[in-house]
Amino acid sequence: MNKFIMMGRLTREPEIRHSGEMMVARFSIAVDRRKEHDGQSADFFNLTAFGKRAEFVERWLHKGTKILATGRVENNNYTNQQGQKVYGFAFLVDDLEFAESKRAAQESQDPGFVPVPDDVDDGELPFN
Repeated sequence: MNKFIMMGRLTREPEIRHSGEMMVARFSIAVDRRKEHDGQSADFFNLTAFGKRAEFVERWLHKGTKILATGRVENNNYTNQQGQKVYGFAFLVDDLEFAESKRAAQESQDPGFVPVPDDVDDGELPFN
């Protein structure tokens, strides 16, 4: 069996292209880790959707949207111009769903900073 299941937020606006009559959507999601490893709290994956799924991505998904994606992983190996074998993977989406309501998404908008409590002395902060 070859299947992935990921839940995360889009890290940027999707990239939409047309290959002949087929639409292709490429996008990246950040997937939270259960436990923090090596100072990282999320992993980042590049996903690709085709056809009707790509149309769904183009119409409904934007940076910050939380989604549940399922699909399959394919080898993306090739030999570069120097004759070296390069190994990679492609995550191809078979199904997409919203992972939160529109209201929850609006309520969880992070302004990009955490307010400093009033009782903290600015001189104690690791940055100034």
